Amino acid sequence: MCDKHKDFMQNAIAEADKNLLTNDGGPFGAVIVKDGKVIACGHNEVLKNNDPTCHAEMQTIRAACEALGTFDLSGCELYTSCYPCPMCLAATIWANIKKVYYGNTAKDAAEIGFRDDYIYEFIEGKCVDGKVMELVECDREAANATFKKFADKTDKQMY
Repeated sequence: MCDKHKDFMQNAIAEADKNLLTNDGGPFGAVIVKDGKVIACGHNEVLKNNDPTCHAEMQTIRAACEALGTFDLSGCELYTSCYPCPMCLAATIWANIKKVYYGNTAKDAAEIGFRDDYIYEFIEGKCVDGKVMELVECDREAANATFKKFADKTDKQMY
């Protein structure tokens, strides 16, 4: 790995290290880079904000979008201290980030108590016993009316 990648990863690791002192959340950090420049940094703030979505990658994606004034992070790269969880992977895909560099593996995270495997199993349809979550379709016809109105809009913007 070239030095620039190591430098960006070291920034992500430094963000993760912050939580060893602040206890804002777990030991996770991230950096978003565009054209060789750091656009945003972030670390896990789940405990600080009482918000389960405040993972390092989510915080950094939010900050990068704000810094660039867009919801589309095409051309950006994500450096994260650990393999992203399912939520963070999905957010990264939605943000159009096409390359992710990660340090620790999901197995490394599991070994210190952070387990995502049951979420992956749920997504894959392997865990449908209701222990993770029960998904129940309800009043689709009424909800679909809004979708139909959106489909007919001439001023909509897709993302």
